[in-house]
Amino acid sequence: MRQTEMRQTEMRQAEVRQAEVRQAEVRQAEVRQAEVRQGDMADGLKETAATPRHFVWHGEMGDEMCAAFAEDGYLIIEDFFAADQCDALKAHAIGLMDNHQADEDLVVFSAAGQAHAKADYFRTSGDKIRFFLEEGAVDEAGQLRVPMREAVNKIGHNLHDLDSEFSAFSRAPQMRKVAEKLFTAPQLLQSMYICKNAHIGGEVNCHQDSTFLYTKPESCIGFWVAIEDATPENGCLYAETGGHHGPLRALFQGGQENGFQDKGGELAMRTLDTTPFGEADAALIARKGTLVLLHGRVPHLSSANMSDKSRHAYALHVIDGSAHYPAENWLQRGADHPLRGFETEGLTGG
Repeated sequence: MRQTEMRQTEMRQAEVRQAEVRQAEVRQAEVRQAEVRQGDMADGLKETAATPRHFVWHGEMGDEMCAAFAEDGYLIIEDFFAADQCDALKAHAIGLMDNHQADEDLVVFSAAGQAHAKADYFRTSGDKIRFFLEEGAVDEAGQLRVPMREAVNKIGHNLHDLDSEFSAFSRAPQMRKVAEKLFTAPQLLQSMYICKNAHIGGEVNCHQDSTFLYTKPESCIGFWVAIEDATPENGCLYAETGGHHGPLRALFQGGQENGFQDKGGELAMRTLDTTPFGEADAALIARKGTLVLLHGRVPHLSSANMSDKSRHAYALHVIDGSAHYPAENWLQRGADHPLRGFETEGLTGG
């Protein structure tokens, strides 16, 4: 009996080792593929690269900045936040990750495959703070391969209202100044802390933000802040210069009349226009503290991070309160979490 149990234990251990070897081989293949794609992207940019205009924040968004944003569909404003402000937000985010209990709801976020869209944990996150993991962070047994702070792809999607540190960062006076220049009635819709960790940070395929955060008329603008330096090596953003003048290609919405957020509801990508995206010709290289504005229609992407350096960023998406926000949109908030603007009164985030 004892020998039988020992043989069974050895067989189980051998199966685990074989699974780990297969998983390592898959991960190595993914790394090689990502490196090839990153090299191809860099080679392509050498031939067609645009030179993004960089501005420095001096207290207001001037006419030249507004004109550049209208023309290019993106805007790079350096020295928008101080380095110590970025460091403090990063430390706070890491603290949230370290304190997060990963006993359940280990949902992997993949911008390429959208498999996360089937998980209620994702679909009901519009008015909550939730943690989404990288594809390579979870093993076949559903356990973390690395510490939580290294496993997280992003935290979302209501940091700006439910967490006091993120609320203060989101509603900083300079953020409000820019928003008031671009919107009639700005409302903070979605926030994400994006880790893009070293060696494991996933690729984000080419997309338009209005696909996911659609309004009538379209009004979504992304406020993307470099919490760490963002370079081609660690997966900076790339955008199609002037691409926002093209059509909106798709909508990511639910199709059930009774609300797709109910358990079992479906989210799906609906094609609006089959026009291919143009070349993402601009590397939006951003030093720590830089704000990158992204028009809701501008096609943009980022490669996987195979470098030794992480690329933390904070993304806030703002819409105009005068526009209609459809009930079919994937991101919805409960009646107890109404959209707010940049005012700081009455916020109770903890």
